[in-house]
Amino acid sequence: MPMWFRGPDLALRLVNSAYVEAVGASTADAVIAEQIELIEPVDGLNPAQVAGQARSRKLPIERLVTSTVAGQRRALRVSDLPLGDEGVAGYAADIEDVEEQGRQLRRFRDAQRQMLDTLSAGIAQFDGKRNLAFANQPFLRMFAIPPGWLLDSPPFDRVIDRMRDGARLPEVRDFPDWRRERQGWFLASEPKEEAWHLGDGTHLRVVGQPMPDGGLLMIFEDRTEQLQLSATRDTLLRTRTATFDNLFESLAVFAPDGRLQLWNRRFAADWGLDDAFLDGHPRADILLGRLAQKLKRPAQVGTIGQVIQAATLERKQKSGRLALADGRHLEFAGVPLPDGNGMLTVLDITDSQKAEAALRERNAALVEADEVKTRFIANMSYEFRTPLTSIGGFAELLASGIAGEISEQGKEYVAAILSSVERLGEQIENVLDLSQSEAGTLPLAREPIELFPLLADVAKERAERLAQAGLKLDLRGDKSVGTVTGDARRLRRAFGHLLDNAIVATPEGGRILVEASRRKAGARVVISDSGRGMEPAVLARALDGLRVSPDGRTVERRQGLGLPLARQLIDAHGGSLEMMSEPGEGTSAIVTLP
Repeated sequence: MPMWFRGPDLALRLVNSAYVEAVGASTADAVIAEQIELIEPVDGLNPAQVAGQARSRKLPIERLVTSTVAGQRRALRVSDLPLGDEGVAGYAADIEDVEEQGRQLRRFRDAQRQMLDTLSAGIAQFDGKRNLAFANQPFLRMFAIPPGWLLDSPPFDRVIDRMRDGARLPEVRDFPDWRRERQGWFLASEPKEEAWHLGDGTHLRVVGQPMPDGGLLMIFEDRTEQLQLSATRDTLLRTRTATFDNLFESLAVFAPDGRLQLWNRRFAADWGLDDAFLDGHPRADILLGRLAQKLKRPAQVGTIGQVIQAATLERKQKSGRLALADGRHLEFAGVPLPDGNGMLTVLDITDSQKAEAALRERNAALVEADEVKTRFIANMSYEFRTPLTSIGGFAELLASGIAGEISEQGKEYVAAILSSVERLGEQIENVLDLSQSEAGTLPLAREPIELFPLLADVAKERAERLAQAGLKLDLRGDKSVGTVTGDARRLRRAFGHLLDNAIVATPEGGRILVEASRRKAGARVVISDSGRGMEPAVLARALDGLRVSPDGRTVERRQGLGLPLARQLIDAHGGSLEMMSEPGEGTSAIVTLP
């Protein structure tokens, strides 16, 4: 190392070869002659002046300076030693490497502390004297400690007391003893770990890592959310298991590699599988081998394998049905799950299959009974019409006098017979048309019909009845109503029944309106009266063939089937009948024909 000696005048008198090499001189004599200084002035004091201070104080002076040595800036530790009246000796030790290591250590420490500040866990570092040397930001937030409180490097005991004052320590029976036990972590030979359960429900995982210098590194990890999520997950798993086990369906979940992952008790029971076999999580091919033994046709087990493969690998949903050897019927489906697994659902549909078969048999019986009823009504109508025609014919002969003159009272009887024959024939036609319409076998002619003249004829036929009842009929419309396609005889009957219903429901002095018009949807006919009106429920029952009482509040069984037949005939023409009525406001029948 460079060394030198100054005389009483503080001038350089002697230097060694290291000094000569450090200042880049040729010889020591050249250094002495030119008084070349190794150390640069610092704070306005040159090396000779600093040496003078050491001599006057009679004490050595040591300082750290930066100087150029052999063309490089180096850190030096310079010492000036007073030698009484002889002068002052000095030497310089090169500490650049040590300083560089110190700078690197400080950079590493600063980087480490910055990194620790970014962690979510709280970090507290105590030095060998058990004082708090560093605490990261999560630690300060976790224990509500202000940053300024750390400036005086509080000791371990004081930090623990501060945590306790903030209710950030677990409740213990003997706090001094608990604190002494944590102080022993400084002398431990291995890390210590424990869980702290705080009063506010916070769960901390605490790790104490002894340091080589006698210090301690404490790590505080807040696991509250993790434990809550774990508890929630456990609850969900238990809920899922309980839900699976109480479903009516058999459930089995398969991984993409084909292994059985989950199943419920119904799955094991339906297929007769033991727990030991299922606990081994068998592959799908091995499981299908067991299932094939339960099938009525074992070869069909491949359809279950296709459904499982579609759900796990192809991510598609497929389904199917199978019959078991014991007579049961199963419906199964494969459902792809979001986690990549596939779920096989199996439902026992034996009862529904039996019920479906029974319903089909009952439906067939009902269809056959309906056909029998239709044929019976047609035959009975024919059988009724034949003698009725004969009765009407003989009555007409009696009325014409072919059998001789009859008395006035006899003529009244004959007229009553003819009137009853007409009414009975009309009722027979109504029953036949209604039954055929309900069965969908009503024969209809398809011809153009002038609608307004047809309505005029229907109204003219009832002119006498209107006069006897003391009613006025207002017929509105003209030929612009146009034509409709259908059966004129049956449309005449439908409108006649609607008009008859209005005549019956309207008291003496009332008024009936028949209005025909052309709309975009087709022809529209409105038959309304100023009668008593009906409640909506009563009106609905009247359309089913019941007679309305005189007060319009109740319905009774009626002999005629006018309204139901009118509705059936209009529906058969592709039209619609809408009935509207209010008590005291009358009733309106709105017919729309295409």
